[in-house]
Amino acid sequence: MPSRVLFRGARVVDPAQGRDEVLDVLVEDEQIAEVGSGLAAGRADVVEAGGLVLAPGLVDLHAHLREPGFEHKETVETGTRAAAAGGYTAVCAMPNTDPVADNAAVIAEVRNLADKAGLCDVHPAGAITRGLAGEELTDMGELVEAGVRLFTDDGNCVGSSRLMRLALEYASQFDVVISQHAQDAELSEGWQMHEGHYSAMLGLTGVPPEAEEIVVARDIALARLTGGRIHVTHVSTARSVELAREAKERGVRLTADVTPHHLSLLDEDLIGYDTNLRVNPPLRSAEHRDALRTALVDGVVDAVATDHAPHAPEEKEREFDLSPPGTTGLETALAVVVTDLVDPGILSLPHALARMSTAPARILGLQDQGGPIDVGAAANLVVIDPEESWVAGERPFRSAAANSAFLGKRLRGRVVHTMLRGSFTVRDGEPTR
Repeated sequence: MPSRVLFRGARVVDPAQGRDEVLDVLVEDEQIAEVGSGLAAGRADVVEAGGLVLAPGLVDLHAHLREPGFEHKETVETGTRAAAAGGYTAVCAMPNTDPVADNAAVIAEVRNLADKAGLCDVHPAGAITRGLAGEELTDMGELVEAGVRLFTDDGNCVGSSRLMRLALEYASQFDVVISQHAQDAELSEGWQMHEGHYSAMLGLTGVPPEAEEIVVARDIALARLTGGRIHVTHVSTARSVELAREAKERGVRLTADVTPHHLSLLDEDLIGYDTNLRVNPPLRSAEHRDALRTALVDGVVDAVATDHAPHAPEEKEREFDLSPPGTTGLETALAVVVTDLVDPGILSLPHALARMSTAPARILGLQDQGGPIDVGAAANLVVIDPEESWVAGERPFRSAAANSAFLGKRLRGRVVHTMLRGSFTVRDGEPTR
């Protein structure tokens, strides 16, 4: 239950206010009660946080929690436990469940499962088309009334320009977000990895970057036409980034996210045919990865999203071409960003936390997430040890799945505490339930 907790001597990084200083933070019940230096503890539970970073809880725009229908991969409970262990206090759950989240009943079921687990807020995304079939729009008005803020057919690209135009027109009326999995179906048919030198060398069917870029260009044109909000999820190519940059300069209502694995890994890493590295969109060449990093620094790409995609062991242990694409990500995302972007000086820690908390919260319109760390604000917080080194997979994952693209990699930065509305969901590195 929420109580009185004093975090003493933490480096408070609050992107919402541009704050980065050593302070005490007092939490009382579900809210932040005081922020300052030398705060009196009184009867508070004191957490010594010297050398640690206290920031707004992380927010993920893109996670597959698999329930209902695919509980052999993940459940809402195990997925939100993994989220809390990774420092997340809110995630947006993708609608490719069974049944599909294309009606208010499924949205309510997912939300109720999350409320029961009590580990992390879950904001279910609604499908753009019924059954993710790409043929008929869902009743977006009904889903908005059920609390949906983001619509996507993720896993499938909405190929019909007519349907995307209609979806964006509705999005403009309801002020919600249309998130596109940008992948031309014909250009990507039978794909196994990024098309290039390594696909030829490994004898694997490649998909060209243009399969993504064609759809991004079309959707930007439709967003400009309709005034709707378009979000390009898991952007992966240099040209997609340039299209996004140009669209923003012209005032198109566009946002984008990138995954930690696309910021870190390359197509050449597939030389060992590791199925955990088979992801969708595929890992690209250094040219594309470097463009994504630059775009994240510049703010052309707004957020880091995990695309947490758990699979059962027997599914990932198949031959490469038969293995389903996807990697887990909720428990490693922050550490990957710290290790591969913050430590080398590519991105500052405050900017990294902004891209993982404040920016995604604003995209989803979440008023109680992403900061500020100020009196009266909801106590949704993460405390990080930015120096602690650990090996992914050395300790069991909290997710039901272990198909991590970073298995065996040494990472820096570990979540010490996660707090959801004043209650610890993780304390001293261990989930509290």
